[in-house]
Amino acid sequence: MLGQYQITALIPARGGSKRLPGKNTKLLGGKPLIAWSIETALASQYIDRVVVSTDDEQIQEVARQYGAEVPFLRPDYLAHDHASSFDVIIHAIHFLQLDRPNHLLVLLQPTSPLRSTAELDQALEFFMAQQAKGVVSVSKTEHSPLWSNILPENRNMAEFIRPEVQGKRSQDLAQFYRLNGSIYIYDTLSLLAENKIFFTEQVYAFETDLENAIDIDTALDFLIAETVLRYRSVE
Repeated sequence: MLGQYQITALIPARGGSKRLPGKNTKLLGGKPLIAWSIETALASQYIDRVVVSTDDEQIQEVARQYGAEVPFLRPDYLAHDHASSFDVIIHAIHFLQLDRPNHLLVLLQPTSPLRSTAELDQALEFFMAQQAKGVVSVSKTEHSPLWSNILPENRNMAEFIRPEVQGKRSQDLAQFYRLNGSIYIYDTLSLLAENKIFFTEQVYAFETDLENAIDIDTALDFLIAETVLRYRSVE
């Protein structure tokens, strides 16, 4: 609990994964991928409940072994490729009866296993300090998007570099940030009212370390996360 808020961490973990099969139970640093997010949430000084939403009985079993609640298996309409994250969130809010005042939902995707409990708690404290409706984690972009562009069919680069960056050094350009998918914190009634993950003047960016914000979607991402963990173990 933080201030007047009851806080539930929701970890969504579907069984099917085409790019990296079985990724949510794949061993990373000796434990299932999903276990990293569960343990981070359980270690928080503010989170009251840690709930996993899944359609998969193996994920359900693993999540319970690591201390999470798995009070339901997702209905069929949420168990396919086209089900949105927001549909999963709304289902959980209603099932867990979080559709009441003074409830926060913290969405922790299991594909961001390296986030720290310290960052999570700081993000919650930031939510309170800002009197926010939402807080979303971001990281600095590795490269400025101003060096990126679409290409025409013949792939000529005549218009590739925008005039406003011609002749400039990277360090002369404004710093850009990107959503990193690690932490989403929202007031549940505001989510229901907006009926979407929303970004308004009452939603604030919380910067997290790039290394902690690795998002695992492919085998290469998994290898990068393993490399970071090995590096940390010998520091």
